[in-house]
Formats: sequence, structure tokens, C-alpha cells
Amino acid sequence: MYNYVIFDIDGTILDTEFAVLSSLQKLVLEELNKDFSFEELRFALGIPGEATLNKLGITNLSQSNEKWNKYLKEYFHHVKVFDDIKDTLDELSEMGISIGIVTSKNKEEFINDFVPFGLSNYFNLVVCADDTKKHKPDPEPILKFIELSGADKSQTIYIGDTKYDMDCAVSAGVDFALALWGAKSSKGINVNYILENPKQIIELIKI
Repeated sequence: MYNYVIFDIDGTILDTEFAVLSSLQKLVLEELNKDFSFEELRFALGIPGEATLNKLGITNLSQSNEKWNKYLKEYFHHVKVFDDIKDTLDELSEMGISIGIVTSKNKEEFINDFVPFGLSNYFNLVVCADDTKKHKPDPEPILKFIELSGADKSQTIYIGDTKYDMDCAVSAGVDFALALWGAKSSKGINVNYILENPKQIIELIKI
């Protein structure tokens, strides 16, 4: 049985894909004068903003990341909580399960982009990008969560939507479940579980 359930945010709790990629498109066109498709920018989903910009060859990372966050606000009305997430969090809380977050968002992004949805009180511990030196796919973020929470790895599962999430979990020695509602596909991702709906997390807990 799992006593600790850790969630990623983007693509797992929040449907942010359109907003993230649209705002990144706008930034890249402005900074590099290049018009990238969503598919070409999809690698950005699941890693910190500055890591994305670095991979794109943008040099003024901090300034550009601030601008990206500003553009993201223009698309914020497209962001929503995935169906059945809140009901699932309610059930996990009622079962006495410890619920946490490991995200590639930094603390400021967490406060601005996640807290407004009113779900923060469900989570006992949140590890953001600026809490660790290394980031997903490196295991350090989940290992930091384990260290701070005192969780038993064998009783911990990470729910995420990207290969970065899987690599982070596997390297940290915890089980991983793919959130197919955000991932859209399991191609190239070896997982312990594939979940088509958040409520299936409850079934995992009862195993």
C-alpha cells in the first residue's frame, strides 16, 4: 500500500499545455525570430523554464523567463484543473494518505500559477525547482521530498505526465504512475502503472 502520493503539477493536476506552449511560442518568436510548432516545443513540458530557454539557445535566461511568465498570464484563462482531480484529493485526504508535490515550477511560479486554484491545503509538502540544485529528470527533487517528509520509498508513488517525471522517480527509487489524461501517450515511457483517470489513484492505494 502507498502511504505517500506525490504529484507533478503541469499536465497532472493542471491542464497547462496550451497556455505554456502558446506563451513560449510568443517568446521564442520575439527573442529568436523563429516560429516553432507546439510539437517542437513540447520538450519544455516538465522541466524548469530556464532549462527550456537554455536548450533553445536563449542567453538572457532570467529576463526571458520573467517575460515568459508575463506572457503566460495572457493565456491563464485556458488553464484548468483536470476533471476528477479535486474529488481524488478529497478521497486521499479522507483515507489519511500524505499528499505532496514535486514540481519544476519555482516558488514564485507555484504561488502565481497554482495557489489561485485553491488546492494548496491538500498538500503536506511541496518541493519546487528552487529547493534543489538539480532538477528533473535528476532524482534530487524526489529525494529532497523523501528527506523532508521521512517517507518510506517503498510506500511512495509519484504521479506525472512526462519522461522527465518517470526518470526522476525511477532514479530516486520510487514507483511511478503515468497520468495519461495529461501525457496523451505512453510512448517511450516505461512505467509501473498507466492511469487513464485520476480516480484510479485511489485503486492503487488499495492494492
